[in-house]
Amino acid sequence: MIHILIVDSHPIVRTGLELFLNSKADFKVIGSLGSGIEIFEFVRRNKVDVIISEIDLPELNGITALRAIKKENKSVQVLMFSHQPEEIYAISTIKAGASGYLNKGASVDEIETAIRKISAGETSLSEKMDKHFRYEDTRKSRSRMFKKLSTREVEVLKLLSIGRKNKEIAQELDINEKTVSTYKARLFKKLNVTNIVDLIHQAKHHNLT
Repeated sequence: MIHILIVDSHPIVRTGLELFLNSKADFKVIGSLGSGIEIFEFVRRNKVDVIISEIDLPELNGITALRAIKKENKSVQVLMFSHQPEEIYAISTIKAGASGYLNKGASVDEIETAIRKISAGETSLSEKMDKHFRYEDTRKSRSRMFKKLSTREVEVLKLLSIGRKNKEIAQELDINEKTVSTYKARLFKKLNVTNIVDLIHQAKHHNLT
C-alpha cells in the first residue's frame, strides 16, 4: 500500500486527487493539507510514502517545504504538482530533492504513473521534460536564463515578486537578512538589472515567477 499526502491550497484539487487516488487498490490518501507549514507535523505523526505538493502554498512555499522535508525524512518521496511552467520549475524542484514534477494539465493516468515510478525509487518527469534533460535545447531562452539561477535564488526571487521584504524572506527561508541581500545582489547581476522593479519585470518576462 502506498500512503499518500496531498498538499494544495485549493480544496477542489485536493478532493479530486483524493477521489481518484483512493479508487486504486494499492493507493491510500492518508491526509489532505492546505498549507506548507502543516506538512512537518503530519509527516512526523504518520507514515507517508509519497507527498503530492503544489509549489505555491500559503505560509511556506512548496520548494522551501520540500527542502526541509527531505532534510528531515529522506525516505519520503515528493511529487511536485503545479501550474507553474515545467521547463522552469521541474529543474528547480528536482535540484531541491523532489522525485518528480507534473504540470496540473497532466492526465489522471500520468499522475498514477508518476506516483508508481517515484515509489519505486525512480524520477518522474513528463516525456517533454525527460527529453529536455537529456537533449538540452540551447535555443530556449527561458531555460538558459533559469539555469543561471540556483534553487535558493529562485525561492528568493519568487518571494520578492510577491512583495516580501528582506526580513520576511529571511524568516521564511530560515536564513539571515545579510544572506538575503547577497542573493538579491546575485539576482540583479544574473538578470542584468539594477533595481527591484526591473528585477520583477525580468522575472515575469522569463516566466520565472
